[in-house]
Parts: sequence; C-alpha cells; structure tokens
Amino acid sequence: MRRVAIVVVGVVLLAGCNVRLSTDPFTNTTSQHRTQVEPDTFSFGSTIVSAFQSGRFFDGGASDIGWATSTDGGSNWTHGFLPGITKYQGAGPYDRASDPSVAHDRRHNVWLISSLALLESPDPAGLVVSRSSDGLTWGKPAVVARGTGLDKNWSVCDNAPGSAFYGHCYTEYDDANTGDQMHLSTSTDGGLTWAPSTVPTARGLGGQPLVQPNGTVIVPYFTLTGTLAALRSTNGGTSYSGPFTIASRTSHTVAGGLRALSLPSAEIDASGKVFVAWADCRFRTGCPNAPNDIVMKTSLDGTTWSTVRRVPIDATNSTVDHFIPGLGVDSTTSGSSAHLALAYYYYPNANCTSATCQLDVGVVSSTNGGISWSAPRQLGGAMSLSWLAKTSQGSMVGDYISTSFSNGKAFPVFVLANAPSNGVLDEATYTVAGGLTVSGGNAGSHTDRALTPPVEQSATPSVTRN
Repeated sequence: MRRVAIVVVGVVLLAGCNVRLSTDPFTNTTSQHRTQVEPDTFSFGSTIVSAFQSGRFFDGGASDIGWATSTDGGSNWTHGFLPGITKYQGAGPYDRASDPSVAHDRRHNVWLISSLALLESPDPAGLVVSRSSDGLTWGKPAVVARGTGLDKNWSVCDNAPGSAFYGHCYTEYDDANTGDQMHLSTSTDGGLTWAPSTVPTARGLGGQPLVQPNGTVIVPYFTLTGTLAALRSTNGGTSYSGPFTIASRTSHTVAGGLRALSLPSAEIDASGKVFVAWADCRFRTGCPNAPNDIVMKTSLDGTTWSTVRRVPIDATNSTVDHFIPGLGVDSTTSGSSAHLALAYYYYPNANCTSATCQLDVGVVSSTNGGISWSAPRQLGGAMSLSWLAKTSQGSMVGDYISTSFSNGKAFPVFVLANAPSNGVLDEATYTVAGGLTVSGGNAGSHTDRALTPPVEQSATPSVTRN
C-alpha cells in the first residue's frame, strides 16, 4: 500500500496556508491525470479522515479512492489509496470507484469509507465499504449492495453510548434504475456485514444521514421535484417515516458549464440539532436568474424545520455566485454556542462564461449556531475551468465538499487546481494547515436581517450522476 507522510512545520501553520493532502498517482490512459475531486471528511477526537476520487473518468468514476488522515488534530497528514476496489490499486475486481463518504464507528473502533464500485461491462457493480482501525491501514472492502444504477451513497454511525442503537451504522444510496428510489442499509458489526436495505417511500438523491444522541436517524435529501426533504427512523433503521418537507429550492444555474448540482450539506451538534445548508437564490431579486447565496435551516426532530436563513457572505445585490457548500459543526458544541464552519465555491461574477469564469474557494464561520457569521475568507483561487477534470456534466471539483472539526479547529477539505503543465492537469485535494479558528459571534459579525425571502419558489433539478 502506498503511504506517504506529509509533515507541516514552522510558521506556515500559524499563517494558515493551504497544505496539499494528496496527488493523483495513477497513469492509466483511460482517465484524466493528475486529478482529484469530491472530498468528504469525518473526525473523531484528534483523528481526521478524508476521502476523494483520484484519476477522474469523463463518463463517471475514478481510477481509485484516495484517503488522507491526520491522527494529531491536523498537524501532520498521511495519505494513500484504498486497496481491493479497482484494478489500479491492490488488484480489485472493479474498473472504477466514485462518491466516497467517511464515517467512524466508536463502538467497534473502526473507520469506514463507503464508495461506489463501477464496472465498464454490464455486470452488476455496487456499493462497498472499506474498513480501518486507525484510519491509516485499510483492508479490502465489504459489499453493501449490488446493482448498476446505485448512486450518491453516504454513511454515518451511531456514536452515542447512551443510545439504544449505539454501534449501528447506516449507509444511504439511491437507485437510478428505479427512478432514484432511496435505500438505507444498516450494519451492527462495524461494517463487516450489511442488512438488506430498508426502502423508504421516497425518491431522491444526495441524502446525508445523521444520528441524534437518542438514536433517531434523520436523513435530509434532495427530491426530484426541486425540494429538500427528510426521512426519520426511531427504531435503529428498521423503518423510516416521512418524507417531511424541509424547503422548496430555487437556484441559479451556475455559469460556464461547471458541474454544480445543489445537493444539501447536513450536520448535527452535540444536542442533536440538525443543520442543512444548500445553494439558493430566493433572497435575490430576479431569482432564478440571479446569483446564489448559501441558505440554511435547522430542526430538533427532523419533522419541523426553522425559517430559512441566508448566510450573509456577500450583499444581496452583489454579483457573487455561491455553490457546493460543505458545512461543518463542532460536535462538542451545541445550541446558541454551536461552532459552525461553512466552506463553499464561488464565482466573483455570476455572469461569466466557460472561458472567463474564475472559480474560488471560501469559508465563513459562526460561534453562535449560525445567528451571525465571520467575514468571508478566500481559501484558494482563482481557477480557470479549463484547469479542471472534464465530465459529461461539465468541469468538476465535486458534487460535494466537506468540513470537519478537531480539537476546536475547523478543517475544510477542498479541491484546488493549478494551470496545466505540458498538457497535464494539476487538480488535487487541500486543507488549511493547522485548521481554522472559528469566529463570528460578536458585535462585529455579519448578521442577515432579511429573514423573509422575496418569493419562495421551486425548480425541477437536473440529476447529476457519479
């Protein structure tokens, strides 16, 4: 297994500069190199694990799933690639891998990365889970489900010792071959085996299951009719109720042909309060032909949701378009003291073209549960779209990104690209060295006073595949 230590020392940590976590090492001529896209992360204690596609194919999937792990709160990072999935790493049986999602099972002391495993022939592929006891050494994957149309998987575990379902892990996915019927599979042995899927009466994609301290599972997701909704289980995944409407969604189509579907980003605080963020233009005059903001709703039970709030990154009359959010919540904080960090991509000018669009990455934070926010900080850019991996749905940094907390610091993990050299791309996964100290809970913070949007509309989305 390829494993490389990345040690960051000196004043660069204090400066909060970006550190590259990994680079695509593959050389197969059938996919694009060097490219890495679509990172997810999860943290537990001082360990942070990230996972991402490496070597992106134009028509779906990647050469393998990469990982980068810190076991000391983000000071040092080690990276490698999951064995036993694709033929490019550890002689796996599959041709491609996609859509990584990271979880940690506290009861069984195991890290999980779920991935779509793809074949280029019509034989059934499916959904697999790789396991590690330390986030550094990974075994061959276990199979969760088989099928050719599986998409947008996401995993989580019940890590509350007081829950009746402590140690249950849940993996959500949808099946494009059955009209994006949603599925949720459950494991009670640390991801070794998975029970047959519980099938909710719902269709959609991009679900992100969360578990409250009492064991209740809440699954925000994106419906096929342009709304956000949630499913709920109170019996350890045996059955699900819902869907419960979160909000309608109206978003501006991101310019330049960038692949940027408005999937939700969902997180939970120590009390079990659920936060859901997504790209939406409802607070802008002229929506849906106006730039997107990032907006947010919260819920205590998954059935009743708060008023939609706009994250005040830029003024409502600005030209800045915000999209692909990655929300993180410090799981040791809650309520009016909950610490949040929100990473996102943006265009300074929403009305750009594929030749002129300049893609940036930014972050804002809050120390009072999202009531007020810090001033935005640019993490990277500007990137030309020609520097990114190409897919059948447009240039790609990922359908999602992610932010996790460790020891009170926020670690957004995102994709940055440099200009190609001799025709070879240079798109890789990064984080902020040493993490970010959150702010945004004082008199100088940015607070959005316009809580009622001009019009709440819905729009039928296009569906983005792996």
